[in-house]
Amino acid sequence: MILVYTEYNNGQFSKKSLEALSYAKALSDKVVALAINAGDTTDLQTYGAEKILTVTSDKLTHFSVKNYVALLLQVAQKEQVTTILLPSSANTRYLAPVLAVKWGGAYLSNISSLPKDGKVQKVVFSSKAIAWVSLQAKQVITLAGNATEIKQAPVQAVVEAFTPELSEDNIKEVGTEKFTNKVSIEEASIVVSGGRGMQTPDNWHLVEDLADALGAATACTKPVSDMGWRPHSEHIGQTGKPLSCDLYIALGVSGAIQHIAGVNASKVKVVINSDPEAPFFKAADYGIVGDLFEIVPRLTEKIKQLHS
Repeated sequence: MILVYTEYNNGQFSKKSLEALSYAKALSDKVVALAINAGDTTDLQTYGAEKILTVTSDKLTHFSVKNYVALLLQVAQKEQVTTILLPSSANTRYLAPVLAVKWGGAYLSNISSLPKDGKVQKVVFSSKAIAWVSLQAKQVITLAGNATEIKQAPVQAVVEAFTPELSEDNIKEVGTEKFTNKVSIEEASIVVSGGRGMQTPDNWHLVEDLADALGAATACTKPVSDMGWRPHSEHIGQTGKPLSCDLYIALGVSGAIQHIAGVNASKVKVVINSDPEAPFFKAADYGIVGDLFEIVPRLTEKIKQLHS
């Protein structure tokens, strides 16, 4: 039996939650999905959950490790599961290791493949290498982002309400992060970022215009967020949010080693920079040497024409 923790934001389940369900369904026909303060749960049975536990609680409105670990431990005991599967997100990076310790299970993080001979692939060294690790009898697994194909597997699910026991000591809010993106970085298949080559925050509309044309999220480098041009929630890289999207476009990003390490898992990387010696050109799949202030508006206009 596999328990899948799902995340529900802005009226829908996250793309990575559906990835987790598809992965779980490939492992077992017995899949239980946990939905917290969610609306319509139809998507969960569309992607293979044969049982859906719905939890509604004001104490779970804001994410806290204590609250969510307590909930998952109670659900795991109730359903007698042997594997707890979590999607890749900022919250699960904090949640999963604590859950594994409290539950007494192995912790397998950044898993990027289905099992083969009892082992799975794990992304290591900032996505520079792959390791094979053995599955365990009792385990908490987090998936690498965009590593699993989402597949529909419709079933008639049993939907059951569950009320956890959460003490008052567990309801302290640990903090929330405000996002300015129209598209979440965690959920986006395309991300457009800017570096110091944007010169001033007044030029950031070029990043946003291209992102809007592509239906992408916007992001930035550490120096940009440190200077206050953009919020820290948009900082990507090894010291920020790791990225594993389908297409990453970097505008005016030279490519410090920490930044490249944090975005290296992205499938296709494109860089536009006026400096032909910028380190990012060595890591990118495609590169354009030129003035981004001339190139990006023309590129954005072309994309808009294609979509019109």
